[in-house]
Amino acid sequence: MSINGSGNTDCNDAGAAGEAEGNETTPLLGNAAVEPRAKGASFASSVFNLMNAIMGSGILGLAYAMASTGIVGFCILLVLVSSLAAYSIHLLLKLCDQTGINSYEDLGGRALQKPGKVLVAVTILIQNIGAMSSYLFILKSELPATISSLLSADDPGNAWYEDGRTLLILVTLCVVLPLAILPKIGFLGYTSSIAFFFMLYFTVVVVVKKWSIPCPLPYNVTMPPGAYQVSNSSDSECTPKLFVISSKSAYAIPTMAFSFLCHTAALPIYCELDRPTKSRMQKVTNVGIALSFLVYLLSALFGYLTFYAHVNSELLLGYDAYMPRDIMVMTVRLAILLAVLLTVPLIHFPARKAMTMLLCGGRPFSWLIHITATVMILGVVLLMAIFVPDIRNVFGVVGSTTSTCLLFIYPGIFYLKISNQPLRSAESIGAVLLLVFGLIVGVLSLSIIIVTWVQNP
Repeated sequence: MSINGSGNTDCNDAGAAGEAEGNETTPLLGNAAVEPRAKGASFASSVFNLMNAIMGSGILGLAYAMASTGIVGFCILLVLVSSLAAYSIHLLLKLCDQTGINSYEDLGGRALQKPGKVLVAVTILIQNIGAMSSYLFILKSELPATISSLLSADDPGNAWYEDGRTLLILVTLCVVLPLAILPKIGFLGYTSSIAFFFMLYFTVVVVVKKWSIPCPLPYNVTMPPGAYQVSNSSDSECTPKLFVISSKSAYAIPTMAFSFLCHTAALPIYCELDRPTKSRMQKVTNVGIALSFLVYLLSALFGYLTFYAHVNSELLLGYDAYMPRDIMVMTVRLAILLAVLLTVPLIHFPARKAMTMLLCGGRPFSWLIHITATVMILGVVLLMAIFVPDIRNVFGVVGSTTSTCLLFIYPGIFYLKISNQPLRSAESIGAVLLLVFGLIVGVLSLSIIIVTWVQNP
């Protein structure tokens, strides 16, 4: 291991960890006893970073997923997907422990030679640029109305802060760029903790507002665009469904799968963890996924129990219809937008790492390359968020396929190719099941998007 002049820890030359294959407490950096290592990110900071990578705007759609699958069906699927996400990270960490490799791209190179390394880097770059663009697109669309509702209900409508593009440029230059340019992902632990508490506040508001909206729902309310039109709410609709099977149920698994994607950030977090061992990083993963699971479940459950079959695909739109000037609803919308904003720099880190690997190979750290790659990626993301009219269509196919590959397919393939475990071993069978599940989810989500486009051109 070497520590370059910027203070950035270079972990890519760790090769001695493979000597202790299978040892759960083997340090990631096998020669750490020979050369002193700068103190890494704390356990709590790493957990917050991982949770920030997991949790994003997807939390707004999970109540709709519960309405599409039923309470018990949703819980079964959420347990399944979160367990598979934790297991796929376990496989990646095990491979890191065996090989001394700590990079997703380098694992692709070990498994599939140079084409595999390039494929993984391109996948990470596309997926993360798509995610960042969609997050900034949400900010451009939602932030002006949120600020206006907080400031004044009688605003004439021509204030500068009502221009989404202007606001987007300002927050990118003043917030995203300074955070994204930091050399180590561990520095983002503080902002990640803030983002987590914003998500926690959102969950608390959803729980509290369960008792503020009557059921049956009133039908004399002007619904927002895209919301269900409530015409004949009855007492029977206030009974929660345990299992639901419909055409909308097919959206649930892809929505949940993408809500637990954190794999591109997991290995950089592992590399910068203080006392980095597989068992310690596995604890970070387990705590992060467990807390995210709890927040997801509570927000989805109480969001569903508020609106039942009439829950909107974006949960906050339902509250806007029935409580348009409620101060808690307005502040929670701002909190969600700030959480999304603080997630962008964290997603940027692995994207920059992938771009640097593609363009510069194994060159040592350089502030010029670091800053140039940061500005280039943010420039592309900002332009797409500003000028693309409907970014969901652009990244619908790309996002579903790349996310599925990074979450399920690649970890399964890499473990089967790199590990020396027999095919009949428990973990090899788990890797095969992970690969099969990923292919099914990928084909399913891609088919849904294509059918949706055909039906609604």
